[in-house]
Amino acid sequence: MLQTAQDRSDFAQSTGNAVVNIVGGGLAGSEAAYQLAVRGISVRLFEMRPLKMTPAHKTGNLAELVCSNTFKSTAPNSAPGIFKTELKELGSLLVHAAPAAQVPAGKALAVDREVFSREVERALLATGNVERVNAQIESIETLPEAYATIIATGPLTQGGLASFMQSLSGGHGLYFYDAIAPVVDASSIDRGIAFAASRYGKGGDDYLNCPMSAAEYDRFYDALMSAEKMEFQDFEEARYFQGCQPIEAIAETGRDSPRFGPMKPVGLIDPRTGKHPHAVVQLRIDNLSRTAYNLVGFQTKLKYPEQKRVFSLIPGLRNVEFLRLGSMHRNTYVCSPLMLEKNFALKSRPDTRLAGQITGVEGYTESSAIGLMSAMAIWCELTGRTWALPPRASVLGSLCHYLFHSAPESFQPVNVNFGLFDPSLFEMPARRMGKSDARLEMGKQSVRNIVKWRDETGWMPRPWNPR
Repeated sequence: MLQTAQDRSDFAQSTGNAVVNIVGGGLAGSEAAYQLAVRGISVRLFEMRPLKMTPAHKTGNLAELVCSNTFKSTAPNSAPGIFKTELKELGSLLVHAAPAAQVPAGKALAVDREVFSREVERALLATGNVERVNAQIESIETLPEAYATIIATGPLTQGGLASFMQSLSGGHGLYFYDAIAPVVDASSIDRGIAFAASRYGKGGDDYLNCPMSAAEYDRFYDALMSAEKMEFQDFEEARYFQGCQPIEAIAETGRDSPRFGPMKPVGLIDPRTGKHPHAVVQLRIDNLSRTAYNLVGFQTKLKYPEQKRVFSLIPGLRNVEFLRLGSMHRNTYVCSPLMLEKNFALKSRPDTRLAGQITGVEGYTESSAIGLMSAMAIWCELTGRTWALPPRASVLGSLCHYLFHSAPESFQPVNVNFGLFDPSLFEMPARRMGKSDARLEMGKQSVRNIVKWRDETGWMPRPWNPR
């Protein structure tokens, strides 16, 4: 193990090249690999799929999207929208690759999963500095010697590596449960009932909407509540991430809870009645050919036969063909405030970094961003630059601040959101501003702060290599 910075520097000089091992070919691992490789640093990218699959993945592709196909909003006054603009300024692989696979989704950035994955793999191989190794890594001690190792195995970390993470956290593994929404065949949706529209007419007619009357909603709700669910193991308890709660878990909090959550009817008019429906199930395009749609907000842990029975009660989906049923999996993460240095290295192992959801971020873009940060910190070391986290007055900086400064006893995964911001760090106009305008102004300042930090660090985005 190369414990000290001098050890790692001496190793890089003796080999004539700095080599970095990356374990995990998801979004974080792919992002980190790309950022290092385009800067001339050799990368060994270890991915166990397709030799061994996880409970959530379906392919052996790099950067496979499992829970949904959306990277959330692109609106300049939304936290996800500002975040993506910041990452674009840093040359993020995710932000560059997504447009080539983009499918209509209103103001959200959604992609064809397979096309996106192919685009990411193409970009990595085009660097000429990435060696993909198909192997399951049980212990980091078995890896070839390298300047540093990045563990980006994600929330589904298994086997020896999972045991390694548990040992670092005193044997108490942290985890929560994540659920995946079903995907249906577009041709089997009843277009006489489902209508195309986005809420309030914003973003075009990119969603299909299945409207429900009060009686239809009650019938669906009762069936959902009585349906059989997948059981947890005796030693596990149900810990859900708030942003990915199963639809049945939402329903358990009250009969109208889904109507104020994923099934809210606001901003939509049923063309058959000219009125607002009692509830709505939205379907989002899942691929470029528009042959598949996913049920928005319908993550679930219902048993497979029950999913078909209950979800077929949704108007417009009576005879629908399910291309992919919903599922549930355990997500593991570490307590970053206790375990990580601010360069994403383990305090107990300076040569080993973490990246992605295993650090306690939740979401595709967030995971990719931490992969970029981990790579950037390594690059700074190799080039003799001073590494510092992004400014707090930015989305990326606020996310990093959460990872390193949260109270360990209450630490849990988080998406980017305005709740992470410290408003006192922004210079706001003296005139009174509405919430939307205030967030737009904070967004502009956030991006400017990231650009300034980028330039001071010397991190120049590399030109994107189009097809």
